[in-house]
Amino acid sequence: MLGRVTQGTITNQLLRNINRNMSQMQGLQEQLSTGMKINRPSDDPVGITYSLRYRSDLSLNERYQENVNSAASWLDFNDTLLSQVGDVVKRVKELAIQGSNDTNPNVALDNIAAEIKQLKEQLVEIGNSQFKGKYVFNGQFTDEKPYDSLANAAGKITDDLGIEYMISSGISIKVNLTGNEVFGFPPTGVTAPQNEDDNLFNVLDQIISNLESGNTSAVSDQLPLLDSRMDKILTQRAELGARVNRVELMEQRLQDLNLNLTTLQSKTEDAEIEDVLIKAKVNETIYQASLSVGAKVIQPSLVDFLR
Repeated sequence: MLGRVTQGTITNQLLRNINRNMSQMQGLQEQLSTGMKINRPSDDPVGITYSLRYRSDLSLNERYQENVNSAASWLDFNDTLLSQVGDVVKRVKELAIQGSNDTNPNVALDNIAAEIKQLKEQLVEIGNSQFKGKYVFNGQFTDEKPYDSLANAAGKITDDLGIEYMISSGISIKVNLTGNEVFGFPPTGVTAPQNEDDNLFNVLDQIISNLESGNTSAVSDQLPLLDSRMDKILTQRAELGARVNRVELMEQRLQDLNLNLTTLQSKTEDAEIEDVLIKAKVNETIYQASLSVGAKVIQPSLVDFLR
């Protein structure tokens, strides 16, 4: 048996339909104004899960990109310093070869020794170089000057701990060199983790001493040690170059990953404006039609039924 349909039932159903149409139109207008199809979790519970994951991955990727940029800056700065050290060593070798000549008068030897002293000061200055307020050749003790004394530079043991940057999940790269790696560990006879007779400061001290005493043959004996230290500096530069190449590859990889994640996020979150515009126009037409029909449905009054 069918129930009786009253005017109140018709009116309530009409209002529910109008409210539903208005709610749909409001949702479409919100998508148009924000440009996003997910404005609250209830819009797409599954999609919001992916959206939050993409946002988290993008945020983490940005941090890795910042670390990669910082690592590249450290490595480039270290490479510049090694280049400067190499230039100084080349000049020292030229002077040592000149000073090993027996025909040089004492005044010439003294002048050569004086220039090498200046070059040693230059090396100590390079050894105390700072990058962004941090000493680069003293391991993790970046707030302490590695070579605080010109006279004791040959016997100084710098911190050997590396500075590492995390450039991807579970992947880190060392960006620094220690002073002992570049200039050499203290020479034989000094208590140290290891000893190197080609310690650059010690070699310069020996050359200066021999020049001042006129011992040209002893100056010549230091040339192989200069070559040995130069070879080690070139090895360090080659290693730095390999790290720079790796950082550049990681930078490109992170950029590609960032583009991929951004694309996925856009597909999940962004509204297709053309599609939304069409739906909004259709919904607006339906809403206007429901208002028009509703005006006719609720128009009759009690007087109209009594006629």
